[in-house]
Amino acid sequence: MKKPLLFLALLLISFTTFSQSDYQIKGKFIDTTNAPLGFASVFLLQPKDSTLVTFVRADENGAFVFKNVKKQDYLLKTTYVGLLPYQKLIKFFADKSTQDIGTVRLKPIQKDLLEIVIRTAKAPIEIKGDTIEYDASKFKVPPGSSVEDLLRKLPGMQVDADGNLKAQGRKVEKVLVDGKRFFGDDPTVATKSLPAESINKVQVFDDKSEQSKLTGIEDGKKEKTVNLQLKEEFKKGGFGKGTVGAGTEERVMAKANYNKFDKKNQFSIVGFGNNINQTGLSNKDYQDFKGSQSYNWNDNADFGPSQGGMRFFYSENDDTQEPGMNVPQSGGTGSGLSKNFAGGMNYNYDTKKTKVSSNYFYNQTSQNLNQINQSQTFLTNTSYFQNDSSRNSNFIENHRLSFRVEEAFDSLNTVIFNINGRFSNRNRNSISDNNFKNTGAETFRNQAIQNNFTGGSSAFSSAVVYRHKFKKRGRNFALSGTVNNNQNDQDALQKSDVKSFNVVGEQFPLPNGLFNINQNVLALSKDLEIKSSVLYTEPLTKKLTSETFFNISQKNQEVDRDVFAINDNRKRSDDLSRFFNNTVDFKRLGTALRINHNNLNVGLGVTYNTIGINGKFYGDQNAALIGQVNKNYTKLLPNASLNAELPGNGYLYGNYDVGFQAPRVKDLQPFIDNTNPLFVQKGNPSLKPTVNHGINMGMGKFDPVSFIQLWINFNYNYYVDQVIYNRVIDKQLVTTLSPENVSGGQNFGGYFNFGFPIIKTKVSADLGFNANLGKNLVKINDVLNNNTNTNISYSAQLDFTPVDWFSLFNQISFGNNLAKYSIGTTQNQRYTNTRASSNMVLQMPKLYFITADFSFSGYKNKALNFNQNIPILNVSTYKLLGKAKKSELRLTLYDAFKRNLGVNQSAFQNVISSNRTQTLSRYLMLSYTYNMRGIDAKVKKNKWE
Repeated sequence: MKKPLLFLALLLISFTTFSQSDYQIKGKFIDTTNAPLGFASVFLLQPKDSTLVTFVRADENGAFVFKNVKKQDYLLKTTYVGLLPYQKLIKFFADKSTQDIGTVRLKPIQKDLLEIVIRTAKAPIEIKGDTIEYDASKFKVPPGSSVEDLLRKLPGMQVDADGNLKAQGRKVEKVLVDGKRFFGDDPTVATKSLPAESINKVQVFDDKSEQSKLTGIEDGKKEKTVNLQLKEEFKKGGFGKGTVGAGTEERVMAKANYNKFDKKNQFSIVGFGNNINQTGLSNKDYQDFKGSQSYNWNDNADFGPSQGGMRFFYSENDDTQEPGMNVPQSGGTGSGLSKNFAGGMNYNYDTKKTKVSSNYFYNQTSQNLNQINQSQTFLTNTSYFQNDSSRNSNFIENHRLSFRVEEAFDSLNTVIFNINGRFSNRNRNSISDNNFKNTGAETFRNQAIQNNFTGGSSAFSSAVVYRHKFKKRGRNFALSGTVNNNQNDQDALQKSDVKSFNVVGEQFPLPNGLFNINQNVLALSKDLEIKSSVLYTEPLTKKLTSETFFNISQKNQEVDRDVFAINDNRKRSDDLSRFFNNTVDFKRLGTALRINHNNLNVGLGVTYNTIGINGKFYGDQNAALIGQVNKNYTKLLPNASLNAELPGNGYLYGNYDVGFQAPRVKDLQPFIDNTNPLFVQKGNPSLKPTVNHGINMGMGKFDPVSFIQLWINFNYNYYVDQVIYNRVIDKQLVTTLSPENVSGGQNFGGYFNFGFPIIKTKVSADLGFNANLGKNLVKINDVLNNNTNTNISYSAQLDFTPVDWFSLFNQISFGNNLAKYSIGTTQNQRYTNTRASSNMVLQMPKLYFITADFSFSGYKNKALNFNQNIPILNVSTYKLLGKAKKSELRLTLYDAFKRNLGVNQSAFQNVISSNRTQTLSRYLMLSYTYNMRGIDAKVKKNKWE
């Protein structure tokens, strides 16, 4: 921890010391009437290629000054709306510490000079209302660089190690290409696949929320958006990039993309294949790959606060998950050892009345995963340890497609039609060996588990929205309908052999063979949801609007589960098998008042909600009824929101929202899951919906001239009838997990972020602080336990871009986690996580380049005597070839220290654990890349050429 911080500090001190200078340039701007041109933007550029060096904004009197700039020649430039741009070469003279250009009078633009002005008035950065526009040509990156590399150079933009974007201190929600969607909603697709040289301008602005666009009502919520404006020559021909590589340890890779754009059409294809762990999975898809999470698609067709307030989660179990609908494009490094293939296409058609967005993507991953897990489980008067090792072989393939049409029949009527589909297959083979040890480190039990699973799933979602705007401004009507259909089919073989041993110390007796299983599980789950929403808005005054909305939905859920004992002639187990049919009806009627006045948006509303749960369960499809749940719940729920734009590019927001969440279908299912006979799960059909009271508030400020940004946030959640899990551990250490409703769970969270340039366009810094305090109510052997988790993390980012041939980006974070328990305080523990990363690009003579990526991860947990430090260094050198610089030859060394290892640690309920996963380690790779560009254009040579 100390070494990375010291390294960054020394870099900062040495660089800032080196950059100090007493040289300054000043002046003043007025118009032809002698009126001062207050707050004009003034730029210093490199004379040879107009690259931006730094910039300031004049004061209210039109005066400006550049202090402590490097002693050299500069091109000084300023622009002002309606006036001719000014440009002057400022020569450096050794005998002058100050260059004063005096008072400069800018002249009005005349019509016959307009074309000349357009050609010469391009400034590196322009501020147009709430939009910041960067001229990409003023920020130099090496030929062949991606848009992601370009964005790292832009003041106010940040890109982390995973490619996630921040602009002006806020997360970027959308990245558009010429104003159009690109491969769905994943912001990283365009930034990773498009070349930097294709970009003319980068525009950053706050877009309206999708809900606001559909309803026509300004809700005050903004989505930080980046639009990539292409150069004209890249709209006249196809462009793309292809790479092939081979290395030691039989490592191979290939990837390619091709794009063809014009004013109305966008067509792109991407594809890759490798065995170097670049899975191409987004976070949601990786969760699906692990089978640990599912997603209810946000189709933006529910009207009212929180988009309907009904938040369903369909997490069945590890083998029956519903994958997300996002296209997997992140290209991150996965765990274990994997082979990956993927390909997809995107097509957009955009006219004034018709907008079509479509994409298809296929991906498959084969993964071998070897893991070691250490854990400690706390009981009332003692505890025991587990040392587990497992070998897993996983395979998943997905077909994903989406299609969206927006048709404006006229200025008053618009229809939006949206379809999403997904088909996937998954296989898993797992073998694990689990050793149980007492506090004297004696092995008293061993469990050998073997699970084989084959499954297929499909999902389909379609939504249509009709919007009618009346002639009276602000009066709107909207109607939507949605159909969601999901299906999962699984065939699993589950085997467990448990043995116990006599030990000298504390014993946990378990007769041999009592919990051995050898069974086949066949399960089919289906659900069909149909829902509709209606919205009517009426302007009461110029500033006050009323909203009335109604949401209705019905979800039918069906689970058919059959368990057969293989050792007993495949006899069906009536205790473990069930047929479950459940219907959830939801209705919500609400009204709200919304005030819009002088950049202030306030909303106050109330909704009347009903949830009806009607579940029936049987031993089999044609068997007699075993039990039934028929319950109705009603709630009157308030909501409030505040969004305000403050003077000086400030922003204030806050909302209070109450969620009404139906129980998960997994938790409702009334059968026992003994996949692991020492860890049994059973459902509870009597669960009630959870009510979540949530408060979220914050403020931020961004100065587009100084690029200083500040963001503060606070959030709080209180849960009523929260679904928690009671762990009952018997004397034979068999854990039975069952869901229950408990009230009183709380969560406090907040963050602070401060970003600022140390030297404009040269050195910038970002400091962050995050805190989270969770009060989690858990039950251990029917006794309520308050589990409080305190997580505090500090982060810093330091970016160096002093010259166009060198860049260095550094990040570091330190997390301190404390878990406390009201019962059994001996299990209280503290663990820390430290992460640091650094990325460097250096140009050498004759178009040779050196890049280096370093990361450090440190994990400590005293309770488990766990201390793991993982330094990873990747180094590459490459050269641009050919007259047009379209080819690249690269040699890369991955994991130079041979230390790569996946590590995770956690603390929850009465268990603390740490996990280590074998993953791809050191290898050498030689790769060749060819860049196919659009129509060639004659451009002025720069440093990179």
